Amino acid sequence: MNNLNKDSFTEEVIIHPNAYVDKGAQLNKGVVIDQGAIIGSEVILGSGTKVGPNSVIKGKTTIGKNNKIYPQVFIGLDPQDLKYRGAPTEVIIGDNNTFRECATINKATNEGEKTIIGNNNLLMAYSHIGHNCELGNSIVLSNSVQVAGHVKIDDYAIVGGCLGIHQFVHIGYLAMIGGMTRVIKDVPPFCLAEGHPAKLRGLNRVGIKRSGLIERNKLDLKMLQDTWNTIFKSENVLSKSLDKLMMGELDFASEKMCKFVKESMSKNRRGPMPIGNL
Repeated sequence: MNNLNKDSFTEEVIIHPNAYVDKGAQLNKGVVIDQGAIIGSEVILGSGTKVGPNSVIKGKTTIGKNNKIYPQVFIGLDPQDLKYRGAPTEVIIGDNNTFRECATINKATNEGEKTIIGNNNLLMAYSHIGHNCELGNSIVLSNSVQVAGHVKIDDYAIVGGCLGIHQFVHIGYLAMIGGMTRVIKDVPPFCLAEGHPAKLRGLNRVGIKRSGLIERNKLDLKMLQDTWNTIFKSENVLSKSLDKLMMGELDFASEKMCKFVKESMSKNRRGPMPIGNL
């Protein structure tokens, strides 16, 4: 079943006899390919990565070290984009990620573009990452999260299950989104969002306290709450509230929130999510 080039991998690689690995694939030390898996000619798998039964990895896909790819995961296949014309595009995945059953990660649309996933992420079963998405590090996507094209998700975000994220949305650092939410606007960092359509409900206080940022003196919770109130609850125009805040001295978290909201208001962005009743 295998079309192997012995120079492309070491003897420490384990390939099930019923798997197919193209001779162009590069497999590093400790890679395991389980029964029925298919590995394409342009795939690079980092050391210690394990590919589960009947998973398919194709296209120009680079996957780092110690990733766990469960059964029937599909990575690097063509984007679900009617504009796609067969251009050579990529998927780049970092280290220590877990992709649970039936997750799908599509490659980008136009020549030279990439779909990128960082390190230490958990994508639960049936989650989908569309073309040209960019995920950071230590993100959790719960079961059946559907991420449309060009979405950006920053580090430490947590996304609840059975929800959709509109194309071009940006989800900020340490944000949390409740399950079954319809996400059509940008979610600022450190915020909690839920609803249909989603609205901001306040700060992600539990996530903030667990993050260790307060102990490392990178986050003053009172300052962040005051920043939130000035941005989202002030009677002033949003842009004026931001300008006023950014003229003062801000800590890491408050500055991050202000910059995110200001950029979210720019052309070609979805805009910041409105607040709901608290």
